[in-house]
Amino acid sequence: MALWRTLSIPIASPLGLILSFLLLLNSAVTTTVAIRVKTITPNPSPVKLPVFREAPVFRNGDSCGLNKSDLIHIAMTLDENYLRGTMAAVLSMLQHSTCPENLSFHFLCAHSDIELVPSIQSTFPYLNFKIYNFDLNRVRGKISKSIRQALDQPLNYARIYLADILPADVKRVLYLDSDLVVVDDVGKLWDVDMEDKVLAAPEYCHANFTVYFNDDFWSDKELSKTFQGRNPCYFNTGVMVVDVDKWRNGGYTKKVEEWMALQKKKRIYHLGSLPPFLLVLAGNIKQVDHRWNQHGLGGDNFEGRCRTLHPGPISLLHWSGKGKPWLRLDSRKPCVVDHLWAPYDLYLSSRQILEE
Repeated sequence: MALWRTLSIPIASPLGLILSFLLLLNSAVTTTVAIRVKTITPNPSPVKLPVFREAPVFRNGDSCGLNKSDLIHIAMTLDENYLRGTMAAVLSMLQHSTCPENLSFHFLCAHSDIELVPSIQSTFPYLNFKIYNFDLNRVRGKISKSIRQALDQPLNYARIYLADILPADVKRVLYLDSDLVVVDDVGKLWDVDMEDKVLAAPEYCHANFTVYFNDDFWSDKELSKTFQGRNPCYFNTGVMVVDVDKWRNGGYTKKVEEWMALQKKKRIYHLGSLPPFLLVLAGNIKQVDHRWNQHGLGGDNFEGRCRTLHPGPISLLHWSGKGKPWLRLDSRKPCVVDHLWAPYDLYLSSRQILEE
């Protein structure tokens, strides 16, 4: 609700001084009211969270099963800075799913971000989801500074510990970043044949794999043998299907942590949580069609410059990189691809709140 309205007064010349005085007086009173309202606000929240409109209800189609085995488990992190992206991602999946009521979301958040939960509940009242508190102490002292601060956030490493955090009855999980939207039935990605692999993801073998590690890595005779017998290709850890049982039984969390520990002693890469995944799994994953990760739409890690879509069919759009669509849209300097994200944005601006 607006606290005041702008008053427009036509000023006739004989009464100019009087009306000008009244206009100034009105302005002064308005300012006083605004100050009083701000002063008497009880217990203001230390974090001003965005407000979202309630999403529509999405129901299963007739062909959907109702058993526990029919659930599609999706893991995402819940973070204040990416909350708007998370809302858009969830909406996109529900909207395009054949069986939206079978989507089971697992949100990992830091203790300080637990206040984000009511936002999920009010925006998606019918959503099937669970909240897990990720203990930041698990990675404290294990994270090495990378080329971009966002990559160094402890929650960015939570994906390494999915097998430890999720319930034992979750055998497979689809891990997704918050800066993406799905424009196809996510069940198609979920149903991929893993072929006894622990992880499935789109691979990009045309990329120069050597750039993900520095000269100290490649010049070390022992370290450079890491990929011997493998054909390593880059894959993006923002879209992964993980066989949770195989991850647990194979001790993959410890394998990733061992590379993180080495990185602390001898710097061998410059990115965040991606390189240790590549060191452990590159060349030994189930390849998924590229349509399931049209990545890099956020541009590079330094400036976030605009990029165009890659040729070919698209099932998932991913704004990996520095530039995020909600920030670029708000700044009124969007890239062309950001308009593909906008239809899933549930954010209510202050102007829209007043209008409603």
